[in-house]
Amino acid sequence: MEPIKLKTKKRQRLSSLLGLTLDGSRLDGVVLRRTDGSLQVQQSFSVTLSLDPLTAEAELVGREIRNHLDAAGVRERNCVVGLPLKWALTAQAEIPKLEAADLASFLQLEAERGFPCDVSTLLVCNSRCNLADGKAYAMMVGIPRTHLERLERALEAAKLKPVNFTLGLAALQPMAAAPSKGVMALVIGESAVELQVTCAGGIASLRMLEGGLEVEGGRKALQPDLVAREARITLGQLPAELRDAVHLVRIFGPRDLGQQLADEIDLRFEAMGLKVEYVARYAPGETGLQLPADAPVSAALSLAATWLAERESAFDFLPPKVTRFQQITAKYGSSKLRTAGAIAALLLLLVGSAFGFQQIQLVLLGSEWNGMQKQVKDIEGIQTQITRFRPWSDTTMPSLTVLKVLSQSFPAAGAVSAKTVEIRDQSKITCAGLTKDIPSLLTVIDQLRTNNGVSNVRQPTIRGNKSPMQFTFEFQWNEADAK
Repeated sequence: MEPIKLKTKKRQRLSSLLGLTLDGSRLDGVVLRRTDGSLQVQQSFSVTLSLDPLTAEAELVGREIRNHLDAAGVRERNCVVGLPLKWALTAQAEIPKLEAADLASFLQLEAERGFPCDVSTLLVCNSRCNLADGKAYAMMVGIPRTHLERLERALEAAKLKPVNFTLGLAALQPMAAAPSKGVMALVIGESAVELQVTCAGGIASLRMLEGGLEVEGGRKALQPDLVAREARITLGQLPAELRDAVHLVRIFGPRDLGQQLADEIDLRFEAMGLKVEYVARYAPGETGLQLPADAPVSAALSLAATWLAERESAFDFLPPKVTRFQQITAKYGSSKLRTAGAIAALLLLLVGSAFGFQQIQLVLLGSEWNGMQKQVKDIEGIQTQITRFRPWSDTTMPSLTVLKVLSQSFPAAGAVSAKTVEIRDQSKITCAGLTKDIPSLLTVIDQLRTNNGVSNVRQPTIRGNKSPMQFTFEFQWNEADAK
């Protein structure tokens, strides 16, 4: 498993760049050119892909993207890509006072504990919030490597060269835009509302607000009450130092929906001391370079502008490149080294025979130690790591235990099914899904209450009056009391 990225790669200086964002089946793109400290929009487009980049053949997806680019007159090959937030897994950790050399190991261990999957299958980046009193928090974000590799192959088939994979949401509301004042950004996407909290020079929270945007018959309908409630919950889950730093809510998205959301949640957040604004235009200097006054606010444009302005990107999920030299070394290096070692051993044996029996014994003993030296050092290193991290190890797998108890409470016939399960602090569980009828859902909740580790099961929230109906309920989990 590769270490969590702590430093930004040395970036390539470019004069023009294509910004792309993928949100569901929608692909947005903007080509920017940098000229004398200002940016000019060369082309822009927004299309719907008929093929899913995660399931369709990469060559076919690339051909479809290339056709859309040609239709828009785009000839730029270098691109920066905004990934969908729904691809991301997140975990948070408070960083204790550690030596710089131990920080990477600590974050690696926290990632293994926080993500509900094998971390080696993810490419993980992190963003740190550093407070004035010396406290620090890390937001770790992991993207499945298979997703990144498939997307990279599709872009290659489209004759594009990605310079960075990141999150479009993080480009719309960058960290550097508010180092001392926290901002909650709400982005109305293709099928959901995304949330990001930036403060203390980093990203403190990332969430998909499921149900905040409903699409019926091609028409989008906002659910402001749900968005406001989930936003308040998100703030309540943050440490007090980060929560108190947030004073502004910025809304991005289509003008009609964005202004509607701003108007309907304004009063709700005003009581919390939060100012709400809809972002219709870029503020002067927001991207680091001058933009046209009528430039529309979009994640694709922000991604390209951030890169051309040579500003730090919040995340870099571009898989590392394997150079031609590394490929040759891996293919031929081992056999050449074995041949050279055999020749050296033969010469050493011939020379040693001239010094008599005693010298031969010394050579043989030395050769035997050389053969086992690497294994000995590896074992010593493993023992050191075991001793070092044993206090942090936890083999109880609490998250899997919660999922097991929850799944055993659901009927086998499929009358009730779960869509999302959110586990907070290994104790606060939120389950959302679909049910064909209310009695079946109540049976699930009654079954759940029979487990000793389950408490405070709240009555479910049910939306709709036709089957299937959407539901959400919460409960507390105590591992010590579980069966």
